Amino acid sequence: MNGKVNTESMSFHKTVEDVFALPKQDIRNATPLTLAFVGDNVYDLVVRTALYENGNRNLDSMHKKKSSIVKASAQAWVADYLLNNGLFTEEEAEYYRKGKNAKSLSHAKNSNLSDYHKATGLECVMGYLYLTEREHRAVELCKLGIDAYMVVSGNSK
Repeated sequence: MNGKVNTESMSFHKTVEDVFALPKQDIRNATPLTLAFVGDNVYDLVVRTALYENGNRNLDSMHKKKSSIVKASAQAWVADYLLNNGLFTEEEAEYYRKGKNAKSLSHAKNSNLSDYHKATGLECVMGYLYLTEREHRAVELCKLGIDAYMVVSGNSK
């Protein structure tokens, strides 16, 4: 194959790993806060992609909508919704608990501590799913939670 990596059917994570020639990491060694560090951006990218694909609006409008969905209180609501409705698998629920209970040195300036911990738990799940090449499942969970959040918050798509 001329020394090139065929990335056409790879997950996004696997593509990054291969193109950058990164060694495969054992997910069991990742701390919950490390998973949340990655998962925060997974969640953000899903929301940004959905907003873009939902109609090319002006940048300020998309940014405000994105911010209303990815803020800690909204993520906390989504996490509660997914957990309380049995939408997490047992494994996902365990990663959620690990992330939620992780001791961080700070929290978001515009959220309460409870919301921040729940949001961190959700981000931990997103990071875990992305790093185990289950992006489709991460997107499914985002859609389930965000769709429900949009209804209860009165936000339109």
